[in-house]
Amino acid sequence: MIYVVATLTVKPEARAELIAGAKACIAETRKEPGNIAYDMHESVSDPTKMVFVEQWENTEALVPHRGTDHMKAFGRIAVKCLSAPPKIEVITPASVDVR
Repeated sequence: MIYVVATLTVKPEARAELIAGAKACIAETRKEPGNIAYDMHESVSDPTKMVFVEQWENTEALVPHRGTDHMKAFGRIAVKCLSAPPKIEVITPASVDVR
């Protein structure tokens, strides 16, 4: 299992446009093979920060995701709305024994 954490910095005047565009992308991504969860969150301290947290079965599931029509459509919206390049991290659960 892997997680993707994507932090977006949004122009304040474009925040509503980004959120509206994200809704369709989120709904379609949740239907994709290999997707476990796909959610958008907003910072409580900085309204220009939006964070996507994605959970996937494996890295192979990300390959077709990047080329889907809904990701391309969201990308066209995001490029107009962002004030900085997105920060995207792919992470895996730590193997830490917490007993």
